[in-house]
This record gives sequence, C-alpha cells and structure tokens, in this order.
Amino acid sequence: MEKTKKRSHCPISFALDIFGDKWTLLIVRDLVFTERKTYGEFLESDEGIATNILANRLRLLEDTKIVSRSKNPNDKRKEFYTLTQKGLDLIPILMEFILWSAKHDPETNASKEFIIQARKIKSALLRKTKII
Repeated sequence: MEKTKKRSHCPISFALDIFGDKWTLLIVRDLVFTERKTYGEFLESDEGIATNILANRLRLLEDTKIVSRSKNPNDKRKEFYTLTQKGLDLIPILMEFILWSAKHDPETNASKEFIIQARKIKSALLRKTKII
C-alpha cells in the first residue's frame, strides 16, 4: 500500500489518517465483538461493505500493524485476520463509542446489560487510574 503523507503531527489527524472513514472501525469492531476473522465473514456484516473497500481497509489495517494476517491451518485458501497489540489498544476507544452512542441513539441495538457492564468497567478503570 502506498504510504500517505501526514498532514500534520496532530494526534487527531494521525488517528483520522487511519480511521477517518466509516468502514475501518467497523472491521475492528467485528474482530473484537464477533467471531468474524475472514474476508468472507467481514462481507456478512450488516452494513454491507463493498469488496473493493473491504480489501483496501484490511490492507490499511495490516500495513499500519493494527491487524495481522495468517493462513487458516485447516483451509490454506482462507486467511485469518487478528488484532495485534496495537489493535487491541483500540478496545477502550470502541467502548467509548458504544457508550456515547447508547446515550444519544434512542434506537441503539446495544443491549442494556452490555451498556451497564461497559459503564461499570469504565468507572472502575477511571477510579483505578484516578482520572475521576
């Protein structure tokens, strides 16, 4: 993949260079919260990503070392995508998106139990790190 020139060294700009579209975080979401890990499984997401966009985003995530790709030992024609540590570091950010959306989207499909647990985890982490 062609390396893009950074617009600036602003942390928000850095993140937007990777996640500034509507698909990339949805792929990460699927890796975190579903059992999807192959190209075909990502195509089954409710949002209906196009194949060319999926291929591009997976390549971006791999090039930026957020995901790694490996051969399926049972079927050499398929490849698995897994989050690297850099990708796992995105989980708290995804949780914040979920909590924000649950608060502001009256039609959210996040279960109440999930939201309650996410809030408890967030509160415990904030207390532990003395942010609040």
